[in-house]
Amino acid sequence: MARPDPSAADSTAGGPADGRGIGQVLQLLQAEFADVTISKIRFLEAEGLVTPARTASGYRKFSAADVERLRYVLTAQRDQYLPLKVIKEHLGAIDRGLRPAAAGPPVAPSSLPQTPGQPVAEDFGASGTELRLTRGELQAAAGVSAELLGELESHGLVVASGNHYPGDAIVIAQVAAELAGYGLEPRHLRAFRTAADREVGLIEQVTGPRRTDQTAELAALTVRLHTALVRSRLPRP
Repeated sequence: MARPDPSAADSTAGGPADGRGIGQVLQLLQAEFADVTISKIRFLEAEGLVTPARTASGYRKFSAADVERLRYVLTAQRDQYLPLKVIKEHLGAIDRGLRPAAAGPPVAPSSLPQTPGQPVAEDFGASGTELRLTRGELQAAAGVSAELLGELESHGLVVASGNHYPGDAIVIAQVAAELAGYGLEPRHLRAFRTAADREVGLIEQVTGPRRTDQTAELAALTVRLHTALVRSRLPRP
């Protein structure tokens, strides 16, 4: 007797608690995409647009994130007529923390979420996807010129890791652009980088180099202290 094909058998295996089988995923998607088939889902997997987990027996297990990824692909094909190569690039951008757009490629937020009033520890936490931007994405999100970005890099205020920049670079670039309106150039801002390096060094003396909840709390406290010290030394109106 022929050995059963796991890729066919997993059409009914599994449930939401441990992932859905491909048949269950098909039922979910067909309500919105009538022409989707199991063969189509397998093809998208083969093209690297979705990578479901596999059981020891070889059955596919699609997570909720896998299903949403498939929904994004199918929507982009149906509504925007995008080729798979472009959709794959979009998914790569989303994996780097960019926000899906209603049309066109994902976009970076214009600025990172800001908390009114004093900084809190949550501002320094690392939850969810860490935003990673290309140079062009950073320029577009921050609204700065290539010249200003180059100056910020030359003075160590914005630092890329490989080919990508962290999300904090958006705020740094935006603030630097506003300060330039007051005559403060990137070279004048090196003192802020030096002060930040010293504060990080002090925090790491207490917590070590790894980011923890305690690191976030200490970072928030040092920013509050820095803000209060600067304010206390300014002339009162």
